[in-house]
Amino acid sequence: MTEQASNILAGKDEPAGVEAGPKGTISFEDTSLVERVRKGDMQAYGLLVAKYQDRVFNLICRMCSRRADAEELAQETFLRALERIRQFRGQSGFYTWLFRIAANLTISHRRRAGRVKFQSMTASDQYDGTQAEALTAKMAERRRPGPQAEAISAENAIRVNAALQELDDEYRLVVILRDVEDMEYTKIAQVLNVPAGTVKSRLHRARCILREKLTDLVSER
Repeated sequence: MTEQASNILAGKDEPAGVEAGPKGTISFEDTSLVERVRKGDMQAYGLLVAKYQDRVFNLICRMCSRRADAEELAQETFLRALERIRQFRGQSGFYTWLFRIAANLTISHRRRAGRVKFQSMTASDQYDGTQAEALTAKMAERRRPGPQAEAISAENAIRVNAALQELDDEYRLVVILRDVEDMEYTKIAQVLNVPAGTVKSRLHRARCILREKLTDLVSER
């Protein structure tokens, strides 16, 4: 099983380590780029957008499901961040600050529109499923997977995403940040503006709910 899928369905976690930034990103590079943006260097902001646009988009997709909405919210996130760039004090990493903006915009959008009900994934309405495959690959893992295994993996990906969509916002977001984005608890706490202990308790509860919803998939491990 992939590490992300194992974390969600088995509720396992690795010891916290020293975090330089998301997926090995070096945070001081962001600091330099932010300073350049504050001086009017839009090329520097373009580099920040290119660096984080996929991850922001994936985060939002996990929260709201609809690709069109996610694209608009991702654009709004970067526009909002640019407007507020002088308010960024560097007390957290830039990407943490950016994710907080994205999360707040998406939750506000969901509340305005009403809770989004999960529907079957289609190429025109949903994101590309890359993250879903990462979350569920082991559920259908074979030494040399054939068409049947691939079909099972796709079906499981849909089921995992359906279960995620049924979670309350506070639980879904913490699962995404921890098990998909692989953020440290302290960084998640900064994004959500809650104590690290609250992050851990929410994550534990969210994983328990997901395992209950996906009991048969867990039993196949």
